[in-house]
Amino acid sequence: MTLRGSGLPTAVLGSGETLLFGRSPTAALPEVEAEQQLRYTALPLPRCAPHVSRLLGELVVGEEMVRLRWRGGVEAQLSSLFDAPGGARRVTLVDAMSALLDEGENRLVVLRGRQQDDGSYGDLTLAIDVAASQESTGGPAEPAPAAAGDADASPTATAPGLAPGTREWFVALALAEPWLSGADDYPRPPSNREVYERVRHWHGYAWNLERPQRVDDAIRAIAGVAFGPKDDPFRRTGGGRVQNVRFAVGRRAAEVRLVTVDDLDAAEQAAAARDRSA
Repeated sequence: MTLRGSGLPTAVLGSGETLLFGRSPTAALPEVEAEQQLRYTALPLPRCAPHVSRLLGELVVGEEMVRLRWRGGVEAQLSSLFDAPGGARRVTLVDAMSALLDEGENRLVVLRGRQQDDGSYGDLTLAIDVAASQESTGGPAEPAPAAAGDADASPTATAPGLAPGTREWFVALALAEPWLSGADDYPRPPSNREVYERVRHWHGYAWNLERPQRVDDAIRAIAGVAFGPKDDPFRRTGGGRVQNVRFAVGRRAAEVRLVTVDDLDAAEQAAAARDRSA
């Protein structure tokens, strides 16, 4: 198994070896007998955002499989690009999930995981190549020394988000509802009117969302938080119509958990309680 990434020393592991990676994963190395220590490698990822967990994940290489155990508080997308059984797959990883990696190239994208030069956040992409091989030629690869600031052992910061109960939070809930409710087979972006009606249903008060421009403004604000300036689809498309990108904004809001299934359940319960008391 080989792990690669921009600015990252390539790590090559064989059967029986484990790679720990994250903002500062060294502290997560297990206390084992001296002869077992060479089976573990800690790899700090360069330019991690401060809200990225010190230990993001564990790659465990077995005789016939490679398992990824996700330990991070931030979300990631796992995609199998080649030789995936039944075709390519894409999975959103959250804390405590595990996945067996397919043979070939697997792409791991840590959402909003890289800190840009201007202090904003972008996605951090890693490539994990899984291939059948002969006996391991030695111990795990020694990572190159991390650049200054990369091995940051400070407490993990809070990821950028939306304040619950605000106008933008409710609009994000309306956009992400298909993914949160499991009705995302063929979702279409909700219209401005549908967003307004959903927010009014949940909250009883919909601010000024009856005006389409106010819905558009809220979606732009959500996109800035969900994607960051570098990947903001409004900036990337040079403005454009809101309808053309709100599908991506809704899916991204669910993927990075700006709103969650629990948020949707709470909003529906609040609406039901208000209807009963009316």
